[in-house]
Amino acid sequence: MDFCWKREMEGKLAHDYLSSTKRHHGMMTSPRRVCVVTGPVIVGAGPSGLATAACLKERNITSVILERSNCIASLWQLKTYDRLHLHLPKHFCELPLVPFPDNFPTYPTKQQFIEYLEDYARRFDIRPEFGQTVESAEFDENLGMWRVTSVGEEGTTEYVCRWLVAATGENAEPVVPRFEGMEKFEATGVVKHTSQYKTGGDFAGKKVLVVGCGNSGMEVCLDLCNFGAEPSLVVRDAVHVLPREMLGTSTFGLSMLLLKWLPIQLVDSFLLVVSRFILGDTTLLGLNRPRLGPLELKNLTGKTPVLDVGTLAKIKTGDIKVCSGIRRLKRHEVEFDNGRTERFDAIILATGYKSNVPSWLKENKMFSKKDGFPMQEFPEGWRGECGLYAVGFTKRGIFGASMDAKRIGQDIYESSRKSDQPHRHIQVFMARKSDSSL
Repeated sequence: MDFCWKREMEGKLAHDYLSSTKRHHGMMTSPRRVCVVTGPVIVGAGPSGLATAACLKERNITSVILERSNCIASLWQLKTYDRLHLHLPKHFCELPLVPFPDNFPTYPTKQQFIEYLEDYARRFDIRPEFGQTVESAEFDENLGMWRVTSVGEEGTTEYVCRWLVAATGENAEPVVPRFEGMEKFEATGVVKHTSQYKTGGDFAGKKVLVVGCGNSGMEVCLDLCNFGAEPSLVVRDAVHVLPREMLGTSTFGLSMLLLKWLPIQLVDSFLLVVSRFILGDTTLLGLNRPRLGPLELKNLTGKTPVLDVGTLAKIKTGDIKVCSGIRRLKRHEVEFDNGRTERFDAIILATGYKSNVPSWLKENKMFSKKDGFPMQEFPEGWRGECGLYAVGFTKRGIFGASMDAKRIGQDIYESSRKSDQPHRHIQVFMARKSDSSL
């Protein structure tokens, strides 16, 4: 029965595609694959996609993961700087079912985290389809299935599935702002996003302007200092800077503990008092604090407080200068909002990332077209209609993604038990566009 259903579905899809191609575009000779998948299709092989696949595998449900890059966790492997560590203690960054090794430090390095993810994929025999860029995903009302179109080196593939998991996450594409005169500065200096930055050693002895005062911007400034560069930091918005640890434990862990017993406003007040005692008054350094407390601001906007790892000390000594916003760029120079002009050799844009879901997912009920996040706030944003799911969009890092991965695994398992379709990945059917195949 399963075999007959598979052949009937694949044959219908191939015939529909060939007929449509001939009718609208004329004959084509390139191959197109139609792959009927009776488990879920997961778009993205980062930590969120891996976590979801593992939770499904634990329930004997095999998924297909489509990944545009050539490796898992491509953001971590290809687009992060060398000195990066996890900003939170490792037990808050574990994926479901597998803890970090005991010999890993509290804050694992970038390479240790990648090692953990690769071991995680091997343990659950997760084998993504690499080099597959998803161009569109749309629910077919007639079939009652999702049709996911991806493009790779071997051509176009259409995956047809009952469940679709968007796991491309919050950091799919870099945010690159445009400034007046940027092309003039680029003609004489270097402008790059942190996704292209690797080490301060590339800028030793140079004056570098870092735009953005989040965790990445602060840490890049510190890295530049350690390699003998002269960094300046653009700070336009108010920002909460907290010590990474307080009272002998991690600030994040202490916050989570206190929130079990105290209201968020009281916990915020406590954090700010202790932070001022440890770090001093950050406003004297040009780092004004927002009106809302760090946790309340995080809940309302998703803006993460900066956990200081030594940058403030460099600001206090003058090794890192704090600047106002950029008005315009010139050849060799930057003009700031306060009218001051200064020469720089390079500009590093620590301006973050954004979701790319609206560029490929064709639906209007779950994801916002404006920012690419689920319209329902955490913890309700993980499930949509017609078997659509989201993981990695909680604005709560790996901890939030793991929570959603567990929910998705359980929900798909319960849904699959009501279905007569098998829980395995059915292989592919190749349809070639030729007269003889019609």
